[in-house]
Parts: sequence; C-alpha cells; structure tokens
Amino acid sequence: MSNQTSPEVDLTNCDREPIHLLGRVQSFGFLLGVTSDWIISHASENIGSFLPVPSSGSVLGLPVSTLLNDRALHAVRNRLQFLGARPGCEIATNVEVGENGRCYDISVHVSQQTIVLEFEPSLPLSSVSDEVIQVQNAVTRLGTARTVEETLQFTVRFVRALTGYDRVMAYRFLPDGSGEVAAEAVRSGMAAFLNLRYPASDIPKQARALYVRTPIRVIADVQDAGSPINPGNGGAGIDLSDAVLRSVSPIHLEYLRNMGVGASMSISLVVDNTLWGLIACHHNTPKLLSQSTRNALSLFGQILSLVLRERLATQDLHLEHATTELSNAISRVAGSEGGLGEILVSYSDELLKLMEADGMTLMLDGQIESVGSTPSNEEIVVVSRFLNRNPAGVIFSSSELGTQLPAAADFAERAAGLLAIPISKSPRDYIMFFRREVSKKVSWAGNPEKPVTFGPNGARLTPRKSFETWQQIVQGQSEEWLTSHHRAAEQLRLTILEVVLRFMEEASKERKRAGEKQELLIAELNHRVRNILSLVRSLLNQTQSDDVSTSEFARILDSRIQSLARAHDQITEENWSPASVRRLIETEAAGYLNDNAHRLKVTGDDVLLVPTAFSTVALVVHELITNSAKYGALSDRTGNVSIGFQRDADNSFVMTWEEIGGPPVKAPTRKGFGTTIIERTIPFELRGEAEVDFAVTGLRARFRIPEIHLKDAPRVVAVPAADRQPPETAADTEGFPQRVLLVEDNMIIAMDGEDALRRLGAQEVEIRGNVGAALQLLDTIKFDFALLDINLGSETSIPIAIELIAKNVPFIFASGYGENSTLPKEVRDIPVLSKPYDMEGIRAAWVGVSRIQGTGS
Repeated sequence: MSNQTSPEVDLTNCDREPIHLLGRVQSFGFLLGVTSDWIISHASENIGSFLPVPSSGSVLGLPVSTLLNDRALHAVRNRLQFLGARPGCEIATNVEVGENGRCYDISVHVSQQTIVLEFEPSLPLSSVSDEVIQVQNAVTRLGTARTVEETLQFTVRFVRALTGYDRVMAYRFLPDGSGEVAAEAVRSGMAAFLNLRYPASDIPKQARALYVRTPIRVIADVQDAGSPINPGNGGAGIDLSDAVLRSVSPIHLEYLRNMGVGASMSISLVVDNTLWGLIACHHNTPKLLSQSTRNALSLFGQILSLVLRERLATQDLHLEHATTELSNAISRVAGSEGGLGEILVSYSDELLKLMEADGMTLMLDGQIESVGSTPSNEEIVVVSRFLNRNPAGVIFSSSELGTQLPAAADFAERAAGLLAIPISKSPRDYIMFFRREVSKKVSWAGNPEKPVTFGPNGARLTPRKSFETWQQIVQGQSEEWLTSHHRAAEQLRLTILEVVLRFMEEASKERKRAGEKQELLIAELNHRVRNILSLVRSLLNQTQSDDVSTSEFARILDSRIQSLARAHDQITEENWSPASVRRLIETEAAGYLNDNAHRLKVTGDDVLLVPTAFSTVALVVHELITNSAKYGALSDRTGNVSIGFQRDADNSFVMTWEEIGGPPVKAPTRKGFGTTIIERTIPFELRGEAEVDFAVTGLRARFRIPEIHLKDAPRVVAVPAADRQPPETAADTEGFPQRVLLVEDNMIIAMDGEDALRRLGAQEVEIRGNVGAALQLLDTIKFDFALLDINLGSETSIPIAIELIAKNVPFIFASGYGENSTLPKEVRDIPVLSKPYDMEGIRAAWVGVSRIQGTGS
C-alpha cells in the first residue's frame, strides 16, 4: 500500500482486523492448549515466568499431567463437565499448580477441538460473599430507579465504588452506530467525558460481536504487547474469541494510550441479543481485579441488562397505552357530527405530542389542513406526489427528507423530517407529521471523518492523536423516528381506517371500490384484535401491580411475598444486620390500622433478630395480623391487640399475642396454610415454641425464640430535636461546607451520604472506606468538614478524627451502634449521628459541631 493518505479511507478499515486470531495473551497469565486426549498442543511463550519450565516449546507434546497434579486436573475436568456443549467458559479458583504450590485461577473453555486453559495467579480476596452481597444490594437499588438515565447514573457510581477505577462510563450506542457517554463517575481532577460522542468506527464490528459473546473484558496494562502462543509443529493457531487472557489489538492499545489510559475494563450491556452499550472503566495506571470481583461484575452486568430491557419496554408500553387511549377517543367521537378532518384536527395537540412532532398536515379528499410547523400548501402537494410513488398502505418516514426529495431542502428549517400515514387508496389521502430541522451540536471526541495517517502500526489507521472536542452541526436533519413511533403510526392508521369505514357506510358507497372496503374491514378487525390484546395486557399489569388476582390463593400468596419483601428491606438497611421486632410489627400493621394505631399496643423491651430468624418471624406476624384483620379483633371497630415482649429464664425471647373485644372466635375446622405457618414455622425453623389458643373471646398465642437468634436492641443516640430545622430551605445550604470528606466502609451507605451532602450544598465529596486511604487524602487536600463512620470493619476512624483535630477540620461521627461512651476523651464531645441518618440529621449535626468548634454554620 502506498504511504499516501486518501480522503476516502477512514476508521472503518479497523473492521478488517482479525482481533480473535492475534495469537497472543496478556502477560498477567499464561495459556495452555490441550487436545482431547490431554496432550499439550499450545503454550504461551511466557509460561516460564510462572512455572519452572525452560520454554514453551519444551512442554509441547507432553501430557498435561506433567504440569498439573491430580487435584488440579480434577478441578479442570469438573469445569468442563459444567460447561457441557454451551459456549463461554468456566472458572476454577485458587487451584495449586506446579511444585511450588502457587495458586491460580483457571479459566476453561473449548475452542473448536482444543481445550483452552488460562492461568492467572490468584489474587488476595476480601470475601466472595461480600462481593455478592454488594451486587445484591446494588440490584435492589436498581429496582428503585425510574428511568434509563437514573439506572445508568447509579450503575457508574456503584461500579467505581466497587472497583476503584479512576473513571467509569456508561456508553450507549445510538441508532447510527455511534456511541455516547450517557453517565460517568470520575475521580476528582480528571476531565469529564460525559455526553461526548464517539464515531461508530471506534468500536469495529468484529469487536462488537466479541462484546456480545464475552460479557466482561479486562486490559490490565496498555503497555503490555502480550506473549505469543506457540502452536508447535507448524500447527494452527487458536481462535481466542472466548479467551479471558486474549491480547489486544495494537491499534486499540495505541488508542487507549493516546487517551492517557493505563488499564481498562468493559462490561457488556446486551438487550435482546444486541449490544446496547458498555460500562467502560479506565484507570491511569495498570490495574487488575481478582477473578471473583470480575465474576461479580459480570453477574451485575447481566442483571443490569435485564433491568435496562424492562426500562426500555416500559417506555414503549407507555407510548402504546397512550396510542390506544387516543385511538379509542377518536373512535368514540366518529359517530358524532363533523367529518374525519374535523375530528383529527380537533385532536391535533394530542397527536403531535404522541408522535413528538412539530407540525401535522391532513390531506383528505383534495383538502389540506395544517397545524404547527409544516410546509406550505403548495409544498405539501409536492410532498404528496412524492409519497404517491410509494406502495399503497405503507407508512413512510425520513429524518432527512431533502436527500430523497431535493425540493424539500427549501423548507428543511420548518420540516426536515416526515412520517406519513396513508389513510386511503384512491384518492391518496395522508396524515403527515413533520419535525423541524435540529442543528445538533454533537460533541465528538475527535473528528470522525479524519483520514488514515501512518504511525507505528504501519499502513493502518493510527487512532486520533487529539481528543479535543470537535463540533459537528448537522443541517437538514430532524431527530430520528424510532420503531415505537412506527408502531404508534400503524395503530393510528388502523383507527383512522376504521373511522373512514364508518363514514363510508353512511355516504355514497359506489365511489369506493370493493377491494378498498375489504381492506378497511380487515383493518377494523385488526384494530379490534389489538384492542383486545391491549386489554388483556392491561389486566395482567393491573393484576401484578394492584394485588387484583384471579384467585384467593394468588392474592394471599402475593401478600406473603410482599411481607417477606418488607422484612428483607428492613434487614438490608444496615448491610444485612439484625432488625427490630417492634418495627417489624409496626410495619406489618400499618397497612391495616391507618389512623387507628392505638388499637395495637406493644409492651416490653425490644430485641433484634438475626436476618434468617427475622424473615421467619415476619411471615408469622403477617399471618397473625392478616387473620386478625379478616376474622379477629381488627376486623371491626371495637377490638384491640395486645403484644408483649419479655425475656425468659434462659434468656429466650417470648412474644405474647392477645386479641380482645373483637367478634367471637371459632376454631378452624381444618388447618389451612396460614394456621400452619403460625403454629409450626417458629418450632420447625428456629427450634422455638408456639402455642396458639382459639379462645372465643379472642385469639391468644405465645411464641418463644431461642437466644441464638437474638441481639439486644441498642441505645439510640440522636441529634437533639431542638437543633433540627426543615432540611431543604435556602438557609439550610447557606454556609454549608464546600469540600467534605466522607469515610464509610459500606459503599451503598456512602453513596446515600454523598447525595445528602451534595443536596445540602457541598460541591466536592471525597469518599474513602478505610483509615489508610483517608489519612493519605488528608495529606494532599484541605477539607472544610468530615463525616466519619466510627466502625470501619476491623478498624475504627479514631486516627482520622485525631488528624482532623490537629488540622482544625470540623467533623462528626456516624454509628450503627448509637454508642459514644467508649470513645477516647479527645473526641468524646463530638456529635454522633445515629444510623440510619438523613439530610436533616447531617445538617443538624453540622450545626452542633460548628457551635462546639466555633466554626459557624
């Protein structure tokens, strides 16, 4: 190839690079290829860096058992058994390999006829269960996000908190193949990439296919050229599509180096088997996460993909419901006075909103009616003649009408995009929706049309050297019409055809042909079927969301699931901690008592139940309250329920339940599922006791729960109520510290704290999870205020507090235990914020500490 650049050549030449056949692995591990009879056929040349062998060639042709002991081989064979015939890989963790007893994580997959084994030295693990719990908590939070944007914003914050990468981006692909940074969490001091757009060629087609196939991809060091794989005897190389260690295209490595990236990781977001986007992680220096962390992130990515699918489907469903309601409204008024044109024009505002259009034109029986921003009547005639060349009955759309109809360039400013719905065969009648030209200022990370330049990789594209924002203004184009708009247009077409049919039956039928009438009848039938399907769908949605069930069993089962969900919420509020029995009862009773809370009284000292016991007792309490509300003391206006707490001689927890003043009680003739839960769950699952007496005067019950399931309820230390003020007034944020240090070892709680601090007025919030990291940060940054969790796993934040005092930085403590009596005397007067805390609590504590330390609020 000539060294001359050509204006016709751009980034698309990267699509031809066979990145799955590069024949190299990253240097943080080594690879072995094994035949079906367990003979080594391939080995990466860096094997000598990990195992005591002279070279990769020295192991080719040997049985794999010469390198792997029986336990390691057993682990590998088990993973192959798990894998079966499906694609992907299985991982055996912490397996001893070699004579020195070093442990490795082994990734196992099959490439054509070769068993591929990839070895990474096992990294120190915090706790696999910890990571799973973090993902579980994050998934719970994802469920509260209402939109795609909120979902992605939480995601980048969570992934950065879990991994420690300097930058985490949510990268969403657009209809034209380009990508946009839709959400970002970035270390302080780094430039923001949020809303930057990257050309489609930045991620070539073959790379996108591998992202779908491999859910998580890591590049530990962009300076690592990788280690070649020795196939031996001139044998064929290995297809590394499913390989964890697969080396990286030199073009992509150069691309990352030009961005100042030292390491990266990506998590694929696959919606309906299509690559919807990526979670892209960048670090300024080399970085490698453990296999367990990557596995947890891979699971999170798969769940996130399902959540995104649901969010996108919900958006489409809302549009479908709106279309159905509007279609039904148009159908209902079709029999009233006025013609079709008058009806559609009267609904123009609703139609424009539904189609997100700027203007609408109705061309019916040679008459033109326009609303909003549209071409002139003369220009509409030109557009209609253009549409007449298309097949009858087919919806037409374009976001750049001027490229297909040159005359449309003259009115592009008023109507650059068109979606036209044909509503008759002869004469050709249309309802046209127009969108104005949008001069879209797209922030490109480099010029997407920049030609090939020659660099260290030879006569191929060198990624752009400059990442300064390049503005592209698109003229003559409107926003693109989405698939959901086409579906809405088709439903409107059927509705309008139905209305036309009604008018036909009342007008002169001879001017319409039999074939068109048949089409209209079919259209009406389709419309009826669509309405029925929409009704069924709505009933299913209402059944799920409003507890309307087709059977009593389904209703009861749903209520029990909801009870367990409420219990789960309470025990996860403090990172899967013991939870209050008193609060459990209050939460369950709230839905039945409303303003009659005095009818249920709880006496005695509260206790905390460990999570497993809490869920069990929650189900029993739910059945008791449900039974009382349906048949017992809470079923009328006179009855009351008395609940007593006490500790037995062996320190077991005893809860008594007594209903008084309700209707007479009849013992059940047979034990249903609810009665079985009340009488047997605590004895069976907690090894406790349950006594139930269906007395005529009211149900009485006694439950004993062994001490092993209990924790004493702590003393709550709260900020004095006198210091509390409404949290969201202008006075609350005025004077609030601008730069805040937040030390908290639970990332979800830390993220909540960060949100509260920012709402109070903080401009910069730095989060650290341990003493060492916080002290290191204090050496480089001057903070105005700090919020310290006292207990940080195996250590406390007291050393940080001492350093803050030395630097004259005001601070407060937070504690899940609510105790400050054991604090050193130097910090005993510092306010302690009891968890769970909120924005109001932080503000009040800040007022208190500013008074103590004389900083002013």
